[in-house]
Amino acid sequence: MKKNILIVDSGSTKTDWCFINKEGKIKQFKTVGINPNLMDAKSIEVLINQCFQKHLKNHTLQAVHYYGAGIGTSQNKRMVSSVFKKNAPKANIEVLSDIVGAARSLCKDKKGVVCILGTGSNAVFYNGKTFTSIHSSLGYIAGDEGSGNDLGRRVLQHYAYKTFDKPLLDAFEEMVGMDLPSIITKLYKEPFPNRLLASFAKLLAHNRGHFMVENILEDSFTVFFQQHLLKCRQTWQYPIYFTGSISFAFKDVLLQICNHLGLTLGDVSASPMKGLIAYHS
Repeated sequence: MKKNILIVDSGSTKTDWCFINKEGKIKQFKTVGINPNLMDAKSIEVLINQCFQKHLKNHTLQAVHYYGAGIGTSQNKRMVSSVFKKNAPKANIEVLSDIVGAARSLCKDKKGVVCILGTGSNAVFYNGKTFTSIHSSLGYIAGDEGSGNDLGRRVLQHYAYKTFDKPLLDAFEEMVGMDLPSIITKLYKEPFPNRLLASFAKLLAHNRGHFMVENILEDSFTVFFQQHLLKCRQTWQYPIYFTGSISFAFKDVLLQICNHLGLTLGDVSASPMKGLIAYHS
C-alpha cells in the first residue's frame, strides 16, 4: 500500500524535510537544526508544529522517519517522538540517530564504516542492518574531531593568536564582521556556540591552496582518523562512507588521507536525504 511519508534529517545547524505523497510526488524544505541536547523541548515543539502548519497542514501521514542529532538518550527520543505523534496521530513514528540515517542513505543493506562530518562528527560500523558505535560521541565541547565545529575552533585560535598571515587575518575579519571581544561574548553568552564555531570553517573553503588552510584541514581530519577510524578493525575491511557538509566540501583531503593509509573511500555526500528518499521509497 502506498503511503504519505515524511523523512526528516536533522543536524545541529540545519534540518532537511521531505514529504512524499502516495503518488510519489516529493516536496522538500529546510529549517534550522534540531538537537535536544542544545534545545529545550518547547523550542523543538514550536519548530515542528510550525513546519506542519506551513507545509503539511492538509496531509495525513502514515509514516514519519526522523533521523537526528542528539537522539542518544531514550528521554530525547521519546520527547521528539511525542511531538511528531501530536501532529501525525495516525502515523507510524520512527525516531533514530542521524548516524542511522547516514548508514541507510549511504550503505543501504551493505556493510561499511559510516561517518558524519558536519557541524559535529560521528563514526560507526554498519553491518547492513544495525550499527556498532566506534566511540561515544562527546559533542562539541569535548569531541567532534574533524567537524565544522573543530575546524572553526582551529580557525578562531589561529586568528586570535595571530598565527595567520595578513591575507588570512583580513579574510577572517571580512567574513565574520565582528571584533574578537564580540566573538567571545557571542560564543560564551548566546545559544548554539557550535553553530558559530562551525561557521568559521567557511574561511577554509574560500581559501583552499593556502598552506595554513591545508595544514588545518589535514590536522583535523587526521585526528578524526586516528581517534576513531584507525581503532576500528573493520576500517581496513570495508569502504569508509562520509556524509555532511564538511566531508563533501573537503572530500579531496579525505581521499588523500585514505590513499596514504591504504583505506578504501566509499561514497561522499553533502546530505543523507537523497539516499534516504531512495531507501524509504
